[in-house]
Amino acid sequence: MKTFLLAAAATIVIAALSAPAFAGTAVSLRMDTTDADGRITLGDLFDGVTGPAADMVVAARMGPTAVLDAGQVQVSARRAGFDWTNSNGVRRIIVREGVDNGGVSANGARAAAARGNVEVLAYARSITVGEIVQPQDLIWTKMAGAPADAPRDSDAIVGLAAKRPLREGAAVSMRDVGAAQVIKSGDLITVTYDDGGISLSLQGKAMAAAATGDVFAVQNTLSKKIIQAVATGPGAAAVGPQAQSLQARSQPVRFAAR
Repeated sequence: MKTFLLAAAATIVIAALSAPAFAGTAVSLRMDTTDADGRITLGDLFDGVTGPAADMVVAARMGPTAVLDAGQVQVSARRAGFDWTNSNGVRRIIVREGVDNGGVSANGARAAAARGNVEVLAYARSITVGEIVQPQDLIWTKMAGAPADAPRDSDAIVGLAAKRPLREGAAVSMRDVGAAQVIKSGDLITVTYDDGGISLSLQGKAMAAAATGDVFAVQNTLSKKIIQAVATGPGAAAVGPQAQSLQARSQPVRFAAR
């Protein structure tokens, strides 16, 4: 037992002696995080980091943006003797490509961006066309500005599908997404008419893609006549009163989300 206690005490002493000389120096995350050369340093990330530590590399940026884990960044800062409290509970830090001294300096770009800095939703990963946006695909970050149609809440975009490729780190815009398609152009579908106990159905070919509640063109596979129907689900559509009722229920909700 005595040997164990002595070993534990020695460990504590060694840890204390190896602690950074300037441990606890408070720093704050920059309002706009950029780097000019692909080497993300503590100086790129924090205001208040000075001396050799400002050039300490914590990550590399391989593309236009890099997404860093805030916890790992916090650990790197502490090892260098700086304390970032992360009082806002930031989980991810997005670092964008800055400019070198051949144009506007990175520090100058930060200063200009800080004047109009806002917190916006951004994509935590790249998303392909047609993918459904999930809660874990979105993060809050600070940028110099936000799109005019940026959502105020993640609930407005979760569950919708990407209309185009979405880049990791880019600000979220409602124009990026739409209701998930349940019918693709060329699909064979069943179109139903249901009213007052009368129920009819026919097979048709979708002439356009559609999400639930969308009006789209369908070609009757027998008569080749083109009709307008409302998508009700995968491989299914409706005409008549049922279609009108579905439109009345779905349209206000979908417009409100935008």
